[in-house]
Amino acid sequence: MAELWKSLPSWVRNIVVPIIALVVAWKLMWFVIGVVAGLVGFLINVLLLVGIAAAVVILVKKAAKS
Repeated sequence: MAELWKSLPSWVRNIVVPIIALVVAWKLMWFVIGVVAGLVGFLINVLLLVGIAAAVVILVKKAAKS
């Protein structure tokens, strides 16, 4: 691996490789942010669904009593 790195021209080692590393890091960061945002959105939807279901159950029980 060291031989391959040494065989690259200096402009590739100093310019191209860092740019590629930055692009990959940027894409990876936005992938992680997207996954986290998706999970948070899913959890919010689940909580809303559970809340609505609980409200319906409470209302049905109150209606059945009267």
